[in-house]
Amino acid sequence: MTRRASSKVAEQKMFEKIQSGDPIEDASEMTPEYKEVLMHLLLMQADSELSGAYGYVPWIMRAPTVQEKLIVANIVKDEVRHAKAVFGLLADLGFDVQAHLDSQNLGARVSESDIGTKRAGTDMRVNIFYYPIETWTDFIMFNFCMDRGAGHQLGDVLTCSYGPWARVVQGIFEEEVTHIAHGDTWVKRLAQNPETHDECQEAFNKWYLRTLKIFGSDKSTKNELYRKLGLKKRTNSEVRNAFMAEVSQLATVCNLSMPGLYTPQTPVEHQK
Repeated sequence: MTRRASSKVAEQKMFEKIQSGDPIEDASEMTPEYKEVLMHLLLMQADSELSGAYGYVPWIMRAPTVQEKLIVANIVKDEVRHAKAVFGLLADLGFDVQAHLDSQNLGARVSESDIGTKRAGTDMRVNIFYYPIETWTDFIMFNFCMDRGAGHQLGDVLTCSYGPWARVVQGIFEEEVTHIAHGDTWVKRLAQNPETHDECQEAFNKWYLRTLKIFGSDKSTKNELYRKLGLKKRTNSEVRNAFMAEVSQLATVCNLSMPGLYTPQTPVEHQK
């Protein structure tokens, strides 16, 4: 059998596994394309997890109570552990994790109020992690919006075609739910208090819009490839709309107004 014919057989076997729901467990079962795409998605998640942890660190000191300092410290610990787990998956696939970390500054933040959908560095973090968290209300609204948005995205990974990633994300997903719950509790408190309502609404306007940009374009060809390979299940639009619908319901409960055009009835397109 020629090398090309052998490659075709391997590709066919891989897609048969994906279509049957039988997970891929080893690099030997992957086509070069599958491995490249998988590593791209893993690196986006790993860089985002670690960058997110770095952004939270100052809030251990600046949190309003000792109890909150402990909660923030535990969130930081969770995020670093998430990063370690995903970087571990990359290492198993032959990626030089240490060289990558030595070449990047995942603690860097931008001063601009809006960088659109671009990355501000050479790392692979989702671009919302380039923004600084400047107030306690920012920290809470990041929990409320971004952690929830990440949860919607990770939901697809729970049943993805790469078994090791799906299993790692199961534990990450469960911990993200607790982070979201922390944000929900505080948003209700801040939004329903007349003294802090306006600040909470302002933070909601800012972080909700930024979070919408994490979901990618409705016309993304990359997303089509991710779904073909079983690494994602839904379109960008489907994931975004699920997030928007949930937030819209919660905003009503919390006495917050949805920001302008960005409602479930009028979704926007973002590039990715």
